[in-house]
Amino acid sequence: MTRTLRLAALLASVALPAFAGQAPAGSDAPDIPVSHHDRVYAAEQFSNTLSVIDPADNRLLGVLRLGDPAPGNLSPLYRGQLLVHGMGFSPDHRTLAVVSIGSNSVSFIDTATNAVKHVTYVGRSPHEAFFTPDGKEIWVTVRGENYVSVIDASTFEEKTRITVPAGPGMTIFSPDGQYGYVCSSFNPETVVISTADHGIVGRVKQDSPFCPNIAANPDGSQVWLTLKDTGRVMVFNAKPPFNVLHSMETGPITNHVNIVRNAHGSFAYITVGGRNEVQVYRTDDFSRVATIPVGALPHGLWPSGDGTRVYVGLENADAMVAIDTLTNTVIGSVPIGQAPQAVAYVPDAVPDGDGMQDLQPLGVAGQAAHLSLASTGSSTGSPMGSPMGSPMGSHVAAKNSTPAPTSVTLFDQGLIQVLQASVTGLEPKKPYVLAIASKADGSGTLEPLSSFTTNPAGSAIVNALGPIRQVVQGQAHEERRYLVVAPGTGAEHGAPVQVQAH
Repeated sequence: MTRTLRLAALLASVALPAFAGQAPAGSDAPDIPVSHHDRVYAAEQFSNTLSVIDPADNRLLGVLRLGDPAPGNLSPLYRGQLLVHGMGFSPDHRTLAVVSIGSNSVSFIDTATNAVKHVTYVGRSPHEAFFTPDGKEIWVTVRGENYVSVIDASTFEEKTRITVPAGPGMTIFSPDGQYGYVCSSFNPETVVISTADHGIVGRVKQDSPFCPNIAANPDGSQVWLTLKDTGRVMVFNAKPPFNVLHSMETGPITNHVNIVRNAHGSFAYITVGGRNEVQVYRTDDFSRVATIPVGALPHGLWPSGDGTRVYVGLENADAMVAIDTLTNTVIGSVPIGQAPQAVAYVPDAVPDGDGMQDLQPLGVAGQAAHLSLASTGSSTGSPMGSPMGSPMGSHVAAKNSTPAPTSVTLFDQGLIQVLQASVTGLEPKKPYVLAIASKADGSGTLEPLSSFTTNPAGSAIVNALGPIRQVVQGQAHEERRYLVVAPGTGAEHGAPVQVQAH
């Protein structure tokens, strides 16, 4: 009987595919079950903090303050970091690399103690950083310029620069360490670089210029990249000739992509910010298998060490949600700092101790107000979720059948707030203005806050700074006013096409 059972188990293991190894590791790496030794991190660009979560019980342990909120960071920035944004971690899971766009820096943090081991300053507006699979180098995409800064992982000093098309968005590596894949945020081209000699060995044409994020399959077969400007995702062959395998529309403000391998197969998880959802696709036939509502403006995401969960940062909700990948349902939500960008799940980040050193409570970093704008039914906008070029729905339809097209978060910075609006449902490549109106229906004189131009998907991320919450919530000494979006510029604009919902 025992021999029969062993034979049956052996045959089953041969017949069924075995999935192990989670990104960025290879498929031959062992899965690491979720435990109190793991950590989930979120880089938060308005509170300039790093939230630290214990995934075993989905509990916020505290935040590591890398810089100050406004208005302190509006003075000469002699200390601290500004616009904390990108993240990567070392293959031994002992070092976290945190990129701050506004201070042109990479902070190297000890995952076990939360201590900042070193800060390396690079060129204008770096975006993301990641370690090579052998752990010897960190490649930093310097998006404000035209190169990848290569940092020696032993000294944390820049050793060389790799010239690439202007505006590199992110680098990810093939699991075997042979290639680095660098997409562009300003040019419609991804380049493939040999890690051995830092030479470009392949080029992939992007469907559009703005790629913020890229991921490689653990089995070394595919590379996935997102296109935020057009709301698309592309997949190309991870090996020569690096040909495009698939391209598809996902939706406005498509942010990040990552790969999960679990008992059901291999899947790509994609955050679509303009639709407040995570979309899930098979990596074999590219079919969509799930759409998961998660909350306002999902941005970064990363799988657990065993692929059973995916953690997603909600940029306009100041929260991290956990998704069960076997059921594709949200199983937890954790309050975190302001406007999370990149997310990293680091298995066995704290092998000993509680890992609570240098962590502080959320404080003002956890304070925000949330609003939404609904369509007025004007022909210059369309309800979120409608296909490009489809007829404009009524104001009632926009409110009842689809979510409000624009979500707004007012992040408290003391007496003032940073406003961030995730705007969708507008005409593509057109000028608009975010403004304050004196009437609830948007009529009357408008007071412009910020002018912007929509991307090819008819969406945009819009920011402003000031005591806005007090005004739009009627807490100031003057009459309450209302947020609106109108076509045109601050100097000359039309009637609002989106107004603050009640």
